[in-house]
Amino acid sequence: MKNPPVMDATTRRWRAALFLFMLATGVSMASWVARTPAVRDALDVTTGSMGLVLFGLSVGSMAGVLASGGLVRRRGGRRVIAAGAGLLVAGLLVIAGGAALEVSAGVFCGLALFGAGMGLAEVAFNIEGAAVERTLGRPVLPVLHGCFSLGTVVGALLGMGLTAVRFPVGWHLAAVAVAVAAAGVWTVRAVPAGTGQEEADPEDPADSDAASAAGSEGGGRHPDGIRGQLAVWRDRRLVLIGLIVLAMAFAEGSANDWLPLLMVDGHGTSATAGSLTFMLFAVAMTTGRFTGGPLLVRYGPAAVVRASALVAASGVALVVFSDDALLAGAAVVLWGLGASLGFPVTISAAGEGVRNASARVAAVSTAGYAAFLVGPPSLGFLADHVGLRNAMVVVLVLLGGAALITRALRTPPSGEGEEPPGTPAPGARQSDLV
Repeated sequence: MKNPPVMDATTRRWRAALFLFMLATGVSMASWVARTPAVRDALDVTTGSMGLVLFGLSVGSMAGVLASGGLVRRRGGRRVIAAGAGLLVAGLLVIAGGAALEVSAGVFCGLALFGAGMGLAEVAFNIEGAAVERTLGRPVLPVLHGCFSLGTVVGALLGMGLTAVRFPVGWHLAAVAVAVAAAGVWTVRAVPAGTGQEEADPEDPADSDAASAAGSEGGGRHPDGIRGQLAVWRDRRLVLIGLIVLAMAFAEGSANDWLPLLMVDGHGTSATAGSLTFMLFAVAMTTGRFTGGPLLVRYGPAAVVRASALVAASGVALVVFSDDALLAGAAVVLWGLGASLGFPVTISAAGEGVRNASARVAAVSTAGYAAFLVGPPSLGFLADHVGLRNAMVVVLVLLGGAALITRALRTPPSGEGEEPPGTPAPGARQSDLV
């Protein structure tokens, strides 16, 4: 068995830059979430009105996610990350200004910018992370997503501390914006140009304007229009991978959206206990992502994700069916550990193809983020009729279904269009990798 390629200084900086900025985005997201009550008080709005303000984040996030894959194929990951970082920083500053000036529309616009930057950057980061994996021949995406999870823990602790001392929310978010800007500048300088950039299809009218902009060296011919973005889903294996990521992202997003309220309303705990339970989930997610690499190397992605789905399902089942609040609270550790590897491992599996690798990663990333952002809120409508605990049975069913189709994550036999480990990413210039 051949040893994986040795990591040179350029690739080391590339990987470190991705880790740093994912940490920064996690800190920025958690900083906003932790200070949401302070922003609501500053705006002096009702909970319903605050819901409308928060809608800006969903709108911006989905716009960024949907646009990112095509932009990467046209411009390359580095430019998209730069644009995403700029929008993130601008969004934080506008949110800070809107809160300081007590203008709800300003916070809405800031959240829309922040969400768009997050969506653009995260899909591009998945493409870059998959490229690093192919270059090194070993897992990178679990740790990359682990850095985001670690950032959310750091940001939540920072937010709770600054809230306790009543530090102004505007100055808090402005300081985070400066830190994100610094991380973004270093990241953009360290990431090689052209990763994920591919040639447009001259036969597709939607791509005619992009043909001159997509000329990276070694890039494969790939349509960048709507036809091209949908064409990758003709691959049955990718469809199954997409279904797995839908289930795993839904399980993660459901905890992010509902876990504190699930403990308070479903198990009668205090609000503080509900927040601590969510912190326990976030720590479990972080732990799973940082420690999952050796398991992937030893057992392979199919076995690991199957076990992860079953572990997460056992945690959800205990939360739903146990009447012991303490047992339910402890079970979120299983929920978090089980959900931790699903998203990054499926993204990695999607990027294994030598042809249209960036399009495949973008397609699965988009499906995952759509499930993460849009799916869990729909549980609220179901909860109005059956209660929040019973609504979580949907998560349980999805996890069980995902466990049944994880064979799709097995690396196809040699000769079926898959890349061997260590193959540079499509569109990545050799001068940027050595």
